[in-house]
Amino acid sequence: MKLATRMWLLGAAVPALGVLLGVIVAGGWFRHHLEAAVDRALLAQAAVESVSLFDGPGGRVHLHMATSPLVDSVRLFAPTGDLFGPDGRLVMSYPPRADVGSPSQELLYPGVAGPSPRLTTQAGGDGGRFRVLLVTVAAPRGGLYTLRLSASLAQLDGSAKAFYLTTLSLAMLFGVFLFALQAVQARRLKARLRRLSEHIAALREGQVEHSLADDASRDEIGELNHVLRETTAKLRGARAGQERLLADAAHELRTPLGLMRTSLDLALRRPRPIDELRATLDEVRREVVRLGALCQRLLDRSAMSQAEWDRSPVNLGTLAEEAAQAARAEAETRGVLIEIAAREEVLVSAHAPALRQALDNLLSNALRYAPRGSTIHVEIEHEADQVRLAVRDEGPGVPEGLRAHIFSPFRCDRPAGQMQPDGHGHGLGLNITQEIAARHAGRLFLDDRNHHGARFVIELPTG
Repeated sequence: MKLATRMWLLGAAVPALGVLLGVIVAGGWFRHHLEAAVDRALLAQAAVESVSLFDGPGGRVHLHMATSPLVDSVRLFAPTGDLFGPDGRLVMSYPPRADVGSPSQELLYPGVAGPSPRLTTQAGGDGGRFRVLLVTVAAPRGGLYTLRLSASLAQLDGSAKAFYLTTLSLAMLFGVFLFALQAVQARRLKARLRRLSEHIAALREGQVEHSLADDASRDEIGELNHVLRETTAKLRGARAGQERLLADAAHELRTPLGLMRTSLDLALRRPRPIDELRATLDEVRREVVRLGALCQRLLDRSAMSQAEWDRSPVNLGTLAEEAAQAARAEAETRGVLIEIAAREEVLVSAHAPALRQALDNLLSNALRYAPRGSTIHVEIEHEADQVRLAVRDEGPGVPEGLRAHIFSPFRCDRPAGQMQPDGHGHGLGLNITQEIAARHAGRLFLDDRNHHGARFVIELPTG
């Protein structure tokens, strides 16, 4: 079912039918209420007439309504009255009738005195309806009389008809208004949803360059529009980052490949002594090692973003001790010490291999820039709802101009002779460590308060 059809049905047709049904029910109740009022008026009039029926001058029978001083004022809506004698003949009536006592006059014999009055609805000769009350009254001197009171229901039917005409007209106008309102709303919603659908279809085809227009409405569709705008911007940024990563990786790969080709071309241009060939092969081997390290970093980064991690309680003190022990061999060759500042038992829910890789990356980064004879400090700080795992070296630190890009792949190098003293850094270690921290709902940051060397901190929640 289309959105417009559903809105017309649920937002216009069903409410309009509900209003129509309410009008019909209310009209029936209104008519019943008016008829009950007529019945009460007839019963009240019958009660008055029954009491005063035989108290005329000389004990004569009379109708009280015929002698009322307000008879002319109430003639239009007052009931008519007929009194039939014990022989069934009409004795008197109100308004007065010319055929009283005529042989052709109808006969109405009295019933049994005492039963409750009998109310019926009868049709008149002109098609109108009348409410008729019959009651048998016993005369004080003997004999039974029949009192018949009749009230026209023409005014009641007119009031009911006016009620139906008014309410049904209003209900029809209300229904038309609802249909028009739902049509406008359906058109607007259809246009808004079409924009979202077209944008999602473009995203499915990989087209992230187009920006979704802002939706000024603050309803659920507007919130979805805002989420899609943010998602598109993030996808656009991710694609730009991916393309930049590929370009930077290609550049990093091209440099050692170019050096290897140049070295090999020079070695093959003319016969070389064994020592020169060995030196060329050593240089080629260093470049191959560099390429291998770069490829391994790229594979680590790709695997980290695709793998599903199983988390378990990890003791950061034990993890830091294991990482420091693994790095001490290289630290000895560089003349650097590694110390763990805190060894208390601190547990976090984490993926142990990934967290160990992040710590290894920070230690490897610190080893490259720590001067000989210095110390690398591994620090664990525990607070109420978070824990910090920091690695601090005593090297030259990170220049102010490079801190904005320190965690970008291939863009965290320090100046020449300062950033990569061993020539093996590619700028992926910190980027991978940042991804690992983010996957653990934490973050990696450079502590600006450290004025001597560089201090990188992994901040993780304890929950």
